[in-house]
Amino acid sequence: MVTKVPPRPAPLRRAARLLTAAGVLAASLVAVPAAAHAARPAQAAQAARADDKPARTTLTVAVSQSVDSLSPFLAQKLVSTSIHRLAYEYLTNYDVKDARPIPGLATAWKTSPDKLTWTYTIRKDSLWSDGKPATAEDAAWTFNKMMTDPNAATANGSFTANFEKVTAPDPQTLVIKLKKPQATMTALDVPIVPKHVWEKVTDFSKFNNDRQFPIVGNGPFVITDFKVDQYIKLEPNRKFWRGAPKFDELVFKYYKDGDAAVAALQKGEVSFVPNLTPAQAAALKKHDDIKVNDAPGRRFFALATNPGARAKDGRTFGNGHKALLDPEVRKALFLAVDRTTLVDKVFQGHAVEGEGYIPPRFGSYFWKPAEGQKRSYDPAGAARVLDAAGYRVNGEGKRVGKDGRPLDFRILCHATDPNDKAVGKYLQEWWGKLGIGLKVECLDSVSDPWVKGDYDLAFDGWSVNPDPDYVLSIHTCGTLPATPKDTGATDNFICDREFDALYAQQAVEYDAAKRAEIVKRMQSRLYDTGYMNVLAYPNALEAYRTDQIGSITTMPEAAGNLWGQDGYWSWWSAVPAAQTSDGGSGGGSSAGVVTGIGAAVVAVVAIGIFFALRRRTSADDRE
Repeated sequence: MVTKVPPRPAPLRRAARLLTAAGVLAASLVAVPAAAHAARPAQAAQAARADDKPARTTLTVAVSQSVDSLSPFLAQKLVSTSIHRLAYEYLTNYDVKDARPIPGLATAWKTSPDKLTWTYTIRKDSLWSDGKPATAEDAAWTFNKMMTDPNAATANGSFTANFEKVTAPDPQTLVIKLKKPQATMTALDVPIVPKHVWEKVTDFSKFNNDRQFPIVGNGPFVITDFKVDQYIKLEPNRKFWRGAPKFDELVFKYYKDGDAAVAALQKGEVSFVPNLTPAQAAALKKHDDIKVNDAPGRRFFALATNPGARAKDGRTFGNGHKALLDPEVRKALFLAVDRTTLVDKVFQGHAVEGEGYIPPRFGSYFWKPAEGQKRSYDPAGAARVLDAAGYRVNGEGKRVGKDGRPLDFRILCHATDPNDKAVGKYLQEWWGKLGIGLKVECLDSVSDPWVKGDYDLAFDGWSVNPDPDYVLSIHTCGTLPATPKDTGATDNFICDREFDALYAQQAVEYDAAKRAEIVKRMQSRLYDTGYMNVLAYPNALEAYRTDQIGSITTMPEAAGNLWGQDGYWSWWSAVPAAQTSDGGSGGGSSAGVVTGIGAAVVAVVAIGIFFALRRRTSADDRE
């Protein structure tokens, strides 16, 4: 199905990029003055006609995830990076149908025969929201700052680590010289910032870009206000080259509780809610003015083990259980996990059983373990593995190691994610039968103990884009923190030389098929080490009010998601119901949103779109 959107000043083209963590989101179109937020668009339109004045439309998105930073150089959470997608342009964007690279700030690009020099043509019609032109000099300054200041490379340093030199010989030409070939040069997911604003910043480690509004950008929206754990407000960038969004205001409103966001959707106070539970989705399907979107997901839900937190300087830290350093213990734990039950009982069929690191939605990179390699549910086998490794059951029924220490583990759980809690209960039951104890520690924010290495296991998950470079990079030795006091880009301190060697190979391989095979070998290695156990690939389960949103673009168009897209397409394309032909009667929902979509997937082969959902405060906050 294809989304229908009113014509734009420029051709409607689509993008791709992300992360899924617990950002419960809802989009509320309020077509009334601020003092009357509960009014419906149709009612507001009548009032507007009475006053001969157009009603102000506001699209409110409820999020349950805290913003880590409004600085594009520091932000790693999904909600933050999603907002940056709206506020800043990237060199390239991604087509909504097949995720192929399309123009963004750059209108064209070419490479030298040796693939070491890339030249980008920068568009002439991109303006910063303060009226100044966006040029190649802004892009060169952004990249050079990341190359020379480690603090500026905090969030996206992996994109520029292989850059040797970046120059802007003229306002419309950007030249990037590489140390070695890099297969992701059409997917540099780095927000380009205005040099004339950011060159005044003295300490990139502390500047959060949240003191002076409006924030200068060149994306479809301009950030106008922000209050921690309350809201972020944006307005259309009337100077945006692709055309301004249709809503007068976009608000991301903080909801700590997902049920509260759903209740707000039912009342008409918000328009869109993602990350629904199956029970919530079932209830919302009965509502006349609410449409449920159940699409193949772009993220995985996994169990991560602490492999021994360490820094690049060789020092170890944290208090992870030493038994988890034993691959036999990790193997036994995973043999005692019934993925089929989790899909059926926890996700109630709105997920696919987990296997490799990359979801089946990304067909060219999707990997499945071989028959003899696969660790299927086998609790008896798990007990035999532990027995053979010397972990015996004592007189109290507790499994203990050779040192007499019981196998009692802790698992970090996101308090805002009901899936974490439900899966935790199953793990307690299954592992308890092996004599292994498990304490489920549910926190509003798991970032602090995770970064400190103060955990044994953790529920992990990343939203995945068609190009695997970023999400694979977070398991390389180079992303470890420099010292125990620093914070690296690592996901959970994995450092495996064999994995690193394969990562280096795929990074320079331009042949798509050959690169895909290397990526699959990387997933095989990650599977065998047992540090990451992918449990499921959840569907994108979300809902919106058809009497408030007249049309909106999913990605992919045929069977895709709205929240957490690889670009700004959903919010940029959203049209108030009052402005569609049906006048908001409930029949003007996006044709690109499909209720109850099964496993139909667009297989994306194109190289160039990164993973982005970075850190881990909830189920969909990785990028």
